[in-house]
Amino acid sequence: MGSEHQIAFFLRELAGRDTQRRVAAAKGLGKLGRREHAWVLAETAGDPAPQVREAAAVGLGRLGVPEAGEKVLPLLMRDMDPWVRRRASLAAIRLELHGDGIVRAFAGLLNDPEHHVRINALVGLTALGVPGDVPALVSLLGDPDGAVWGRARSLIYVLRDDPAVKAEVIRTARQGEAAARVEALTLLPRQCTERLLDSLLAGLRDPSPDVRIAVAGRLSGVETPQVRDALAAALDAEQSPAVAARLLGMLEQPDDRQLIGPARRWLHDPVAGPAAARALGEVDTGTAVELLRGVIDDTAVPGPTRAAAAKAIGECGRWDAVWQLLPLLDDPDADVQAGAVDGLGAAVYRGLRFWERWPVTRVLVDRLTAEPGTAYRTGYALIGLPDALPALRRLADSAEAAEVRAAVLSLLVPEDLDGPGRGRYGSAEDVRRLVRALDDPEEPVRYRAALALEQWLKFGFALPPDREALHNRLETLASDPSPRLRRAAATVLQTLADPGGRN
Repeated sequence: MGSEHQIAFFLRELAGRDTQRRVAAAKGLGKLGRREHAWVLAETAGDPAPQVREAAAVGLGRLGVPEAGEKVLPLLMRDMDPWVRRRASLAAIRLELHGDGIVRAFAGLLNDPEHHVRINALVGLTALGVPGDVPALVSLLGDPDGAVWGRARSLIYVLRDDPAVKAEVIRTARQGEAAARVEALTLLPRQCTERLLDSLLAGLRDPSPDVRIAVAGRLSGVETPQVRDALAAALDAEQSPAVAARLLGMLEQPDDRQLIGPARRWLHDPVAGPAAARALGEVDTGTAVELLRGVIDDTAVPGPTRAAAAKAIGECGRWDAVWQLLPLLDDPDADVQAGAVDGLGAAVYRGLRFWERWPVTRVLVDRLTAEPGTAYRTGYALIGLPDALPALRRLADSAEAAEVRAAVLSLLVPEDLDGPGRGRYGSAEDVRRLVRALDDPEEPVRYRAALALEQWLKFGFALPPDREALHNRLETLASDPSPRLRRAAATVLQTLADPGGRN
């Protein structure tokens, strides 16, 4: 509350001729004035100078008298000056104005050329819980400003059961402008897909690649000959690598030889190449595998494509797959190395031949220590390879890198008690190793140890004799600063307390 002297000064200045002094007076009155001065600012909102009208709008919001602003602020929200509209809309939000007049005022700002004003309109309508102008609101799904379309999307989601809003979203999903159509297609629930089917099939030929991608995504999961034929035809005619990648991913299917031609076409493209390689891996014919072999040997092909080809070769499981992949672990491209690891992991999952086990075990275990940053990926490739267990146990006890210790602890628990190598798992020393790891100085190691202990309990293996000490340690970890470690420790404690719940 300002002094009477200052307020009297501002009131005199508001009646003066100097624009800048009137601006300063309106700002000052908004800061120091009392409730009754809100009506003075409301009258000032008709000043010929936009700077004064702007200052009056700011002052009305600050003084907090809704009755003074309910008539003048909607008028200022239609002002020719964008700064006046912006300040007036903010003041209306601040005063929590409501009623048909304010709704119409906010609705009129949805198409404002100034993005801050559009944001204010959306904030105001969201507070009121109404769409304002449904077509204008839904059209903002295509707004170039993320803050605008994000708020529009949120409001539309809140109002999704409003019949007018739902109908406009469906109309936009069928025939809206490209950017808005893409967002509308992601907003509608899956059960609307059949209703949109004709427009979706036509949308595969839309001029906008973004729309074609969105339409293809909407068609994913629709398993009918009509849709698959339309997707295949779209892939044959497609010129955009991003769209082709999406279509290849949707169409990949075991033994579908018709995909070989389109996949070959896109195999050397830096964007669609990885999807083409994955599709050829699914086809898994002699021709497809030969194309994949050519890709991994061609260093001119982008790394991500060679990586996808390497993984696909491992999944195909041909007689020479392992020998094709092992040299790639020394490739200068890190993506290719990662793809080779994934490919070897796929080969392990399929089941290695006797003479392949030792070479794969050796190179993957060596990679654990040589590349600690990729330990989890390498560890995943070793799952189900009992030949590696002796080396993994040594690493769990002595590896310098916490990432390696954490990764190998998960590998000491069998995935399948009836699977190969069953007799090499189940060691009581492994359980003690996991319990010791609960005291590791690094959180990732403690966390993985807790998860592994939970798995041991589920498999029904006995715990170490000092069960009380283990219980106390787990209780301590249940108060650890790490949320995930707290949850894991609590789960193990619960399993200990309920032995009848084990699998």
